[in-house]
Amino acid sequence: MTRISFLPELTAAVNVICKQTVPEARRAVLLPLTEYIQSKRDMSLEVYLNFICTHNSRRSQFSQIWAQTAAQYFGIPAHCFSGGVEITSFNERAVACLKRSGFNITSSEGENPRYAIFFAEDIKPIIAFSKLFNDPVNEAEQFATVMTCSHADENCPFIPGAEKRIAVRYEDPKAFDDTPEEAHRYDERSLQVASEMFYVFSKIQ
Repeated sequence: MTRISFLPELTAAVNVICKQTVPEARRAVLLPLTEYIQSKRDMSLEVYLNFICTHNSRRSQFSQIWAQTAAQYFGIPAHCFSGGVEITSFNERAVACLKRSGFNITSSEGENPRYAIFFAEDIKPIIAFSKLFNDPVNEAEQFATVMTCSHADENCPFIPGAEKRIAVRYEDPKAFDDTPEEAHRYDERSLQVASEMFYVFSKIQ
């Protein structure tokens, strides 16, 4: 897998992301994910990750998209998915946040739109929408489940087919919906997720 040239605005965002410092406490949280990915690389196997939160509307979507972007940046063959335990929709505030980061995003109509998220020219986009963790689009024979919220982690104790379960929890920016801090808090959470996913993939040999 070769590195690609990102869209210009996304390139600027990635430059900022790569300068972020991941605290030691979070590095410890991320270590099992790093070790899982490295183990696959050591066996010359592709990486499959399924990021899960309750509604698959914010945190798991951020995680999937930034992990896939980081994998592309570092040239690591990886397939990043996301899902939930309930179907809602990819929250429009999270979508707007990703647009501010430089992704080019188009969408279909409906209560649960499908979004095509482009990170580069002439490269197949990431398709994102709210779905159950076992939706057919997430099909993989060997994968790690990455739990991104406490509710899903505590209420979804068994993920069929997962060979590894890893908790990488994030605070929900939903708490700031319809407040003056909304955009800032979504950007803050997205930057945290992005910097951590880039940190993880930067460690892969």
